Amino acid sequence: MSNLIPIIDTHMHLWETKHPELKWVWLDKDASHPILGNIDAIKSVSYVLTDLWAEARFSEISGFVHVQAAIGSPDPVTETVWLTEMAKTGPVPMRIVGDSPLGAEGAIAQLQRHQESPLFVGVRDFNAEVMFKAREIQPNYEESLKYMAKEGLVFDLDCEWQNMDEAIKLANRHPELPIVLEHIGFPRQRDDEYFKNWKAAINRLAGCQNVTMKISGVGMTDPLFTRESLRKWAESSLEAFGADRTVLGSNWPVDRLFVSYATMLDFTRDYISKLSQSEQEKVCNKNAARLYKF
Repeated sequence: MSNLIPIIDTHMHLWETKHPELKWVWLDKDASHPILGNIDAIKSVSYVLTDLWAEARFSEISGFVHVQAAIGSPDPVTETVWLTEMAKTGPVPMRIVGDSPLGAEGAIAQLQRHQESPLFVGVRDFNAEVMFKAREIQPNYEESLKYMAKEGLVFDLDCEWQNMDEAIKLANRHPELPIVLEHIGFPRQRDDEYFKNWKAAINRLAGCQNVTMKISGVGMTDPLFTRESLRKWAESSLEAFGADRTVLGSNWPVDRLFVSYATMLDFTRDYISKLSQSEQEKVCNKNAARLYKF
């Protein structure tokens, strides 16, 4: 085990439903995930850093990136404050990709409040995909992205293949903005036609040099996956973006619905095993350390 290259896990989620100011609406008792459906198996009262480490500690993890999870909270900055305090006693370093509605009035002021935490490194905003679908360019959103580019903040992007041409336009409008595509574009189907369209779209997106691929959540809409059924998705992602623009994430504990942490990390290491040692180091930790400021 000690010979494994350390991995910075760039995608995980924590919660504490008894927190007086934060909400996780997707974990409510009667909530159904809009894509995955029933996720009752992970709806614990809390899931904090020590819980994650209990599952991850044998997988040679050297750092974590927490991605926006307290959806429905009155003030997204509260999540950043809560996580920053928790990280003080964490087993490995952590960074925070927070929540912020980038098209809202006062978005830049909110980003500046997030930045009071030394661990805050970027934003994931689900409104981006809504904007892409509508083929809109919102002035406030553009100003927020300009600010993020100036500050070196990462834009973690959820985007299906059907909307990737809009994402390309955004990336080209903001060439200095570091963008990370979440969950390989969160493929919704696993048939050959879908794969063909998805692969063509990520290859186009890879033409934007400021976009990085996050190999994470690969099996979410394929719950009975095998090592081999996921291989073409992971390897095509790596082929499109190369070792210099790929990072890894577990999507924990959401992916615990389908697999154990150690098994998923074993699969992931297998998918990148054809790379040289130095290239694997980039994918496992060096790219993430640069992007997320470890």
